[in-house]
Amino acid sequence: MRSTVTRRPCPRRHRPLWRWLLALSVLGGASACASSNQPLDQGVVAFAGQNYRYVHVDLKHQQLNLFWRDPQSGRPFGSIEALRQWGEARHEKLLFAANAGIYDQHFAPLGLYVENGKTLVPLNLAHGNPASGNFSLLPNGVFAIYPDGHAAVRTSRAFKADGKSVRWATQSGPMLLVEGRLNGQFVADSASLKWRSGVCARTPTDVYFAVSEAPVNFHTFAQLFRDRFGCRDALYLDGSISQLYVDGAGYAGAPAFLVKPYAGIFAVFGKP
Repeated sequence: MRSTVTRRPCPRRHRPLWRWLLALSVLGGASACASSNQPLDQGVVAFAGQNYRYVHVDLKHQQLNLFWRDPQSGRPFGSIEALRQWGEARHEKLLFAANAGIYDQHFAPLGLYVENGKTLVPLNLAHGNPASGNFSLLPNGVFAIYPDGHAAVRTSRAFKADGKSVRWATQSGPMLLVEGRLNGQFVADSASLKWRSGVCARTPTDVYFAVSEAPVNFHTFAQLFRDRFGCRDALYLDGSISQLYVDGAGYAGAPAFLVKPYAGIFAVFGKP
């Protein structure tokens, strides 16, 4: 038999106004911290007979940044693992990372590179330089996050014509999709098969990254972003060195023995 307990109402105490304001500020801070640590939407999708690892970054809840050099030493991070350890020393947990585009023989970004509003490498509008590899397959393009927190993928010339200031940006190439159409230089039955990575902004706050888990051609990879993720503009990031890291899921993409030092790295950090 359940016993019955008589509960007496607690006497009401009036708190000073400053105590209520303090409580509200603590709750607000806890909410902001929790939102920055929301788990990323990520997984594996099958498309046209191949598997792809994808990560969806919601810019309303996650902060996507770019990293190239250690701010203290000035040395390039070079690898996702080095960036993870740097974050760990700062009591930040690396939730996601991916290489951020094509670089030159000196391991510097080949095109535009902007970190936290500072342009470290200018926009590159060179035409058809064979030494630039896939970067020279036109049009190439820019992935950018603007000061209002919105993201977009634009062709390099459209980006220049816009003339807008950006907070984060990386230039790579070629464009996979331009206004819903596949890059006209892609061939459906091309035998050029490589591990490939790319990015798109399906909406101004919904960014999708993907890397193939086996070699694919440009045409199929571009179709993935259009037909599976519903993007209209998408940018190729890099080929056989491309990997994508997700906390708890590890690495996906190219085999470790193919990976070389990166220049820019996309990353989302959270608090442990």
